[in-house]
Amino acid sequence: MNHFFPRLTPRLFGLLLLALASCSTTPDKRALQYLNTDGFGSRYTGNAEEENYITIGGSLSITDSYNERDLTVNVTVDIDGTVLLPELGAVHVAGLTRTEIEALLTEKYSSYYDSLDIRVSIASGQKNYFVYGEVSSEGVKTFAGDLTVFEAVMAANPDKAIANLGRVRLIRADPRDPFVITIPINEMFVGDSTYNIHVQERDIIYVPANLLGQIGNFLDTLLAPVKKVLQGLTGALNNGRRGRGGGFNNGGGGLFNIF
Repeated sequence: MNHFFPRLTPRLFGLLLLALASCSTTPDKRALQYLNTDGFGSRYTGNAEEENYITIGGSLSITDSYNERDLTVNVTVDIDGTVLLPELGAVHVAGLTRTEIEALLTEKYSSYYDSLDIRVSIASGQKNYFVYGEVSSEGVKTFAGDLTVFEAVMAANPDKAIANLGRVRLIRADPRDPFVITIPINEMFVGDSTYNIHVQERDIIYVPANLLGQIGNFLDTLLAPVKKVLQGLTGALNNGRRGRGGGFNNGGGGLFNIF
C-alpha cells in the first residue's frame, strides 16, 4: 500500500486539478439562467439616436384620424413591458420603436376597424452613459444624444494634474463582441479630432491616471490602514476629552491631523 500510493499520486493529483478547474470555470445550470447574453445587459437594446425605442416607465401616445374617439390614448408602459389598450387589453410594447408599434397596432386593430391611420409618439425613459476615473464628476450621466467623447470627458471635469487624457478608454460592453478604443483626448487640443467619436447610450468612459496619479493612488492605498488607525485614535482622544469636559480645537495641528 505504501509503495502503490506514491506511484499513483502524480496521476491522481493531475486528475484532481483538472476536475477542480472544470468545476471552477463551468457555471451550474441555475447560474446559466442569469448570465447576460445580449448587449450591455439591459432588458431592451437599440440605438435611440437612429430610432428611439420605448422602455419601462416610458409614455405612449396613440392617435387615429379615422377613429379619434376610440383610439386617442395616452398610456405608460408598465413594469412588465405592456400597456393596456382599448379592445386589445395588455399589449407588449417595451423595446419597440415608433414604427414597430404603429405596425403592431395597425395589425391588431384591423379586425376591429375598417379604416385605420394609427400614429404613435413615444417619450421613452431616461437613457444613460457613464464616466469614471480621474474626474471630479464620476458616475451615471443622462444621455441626451449628439454627444462626442471630448464633450463627455470635459463635462466630467478631468483632474488636470493627474488625468491621463492621452489614454482615455471608451467601452461598449457586450458578452460576445465588446468594443474598447483608446482615445487621445489631448490631441484634440492641437486640432486633431480623428478620434472624437460620438458617444452612444450605455457607453462607459474611463479616464485613467497618469504616472503622478498612479503614484498617488498607490500611496493612498498603502497608507489607508495607517489613516484608519490614526482616525480611530483621534476619535478616541476627542471622545475622552468630551467625557472629561475639557475643550479641544478641531482645527488644531498634531500627529492625528496630518492626513
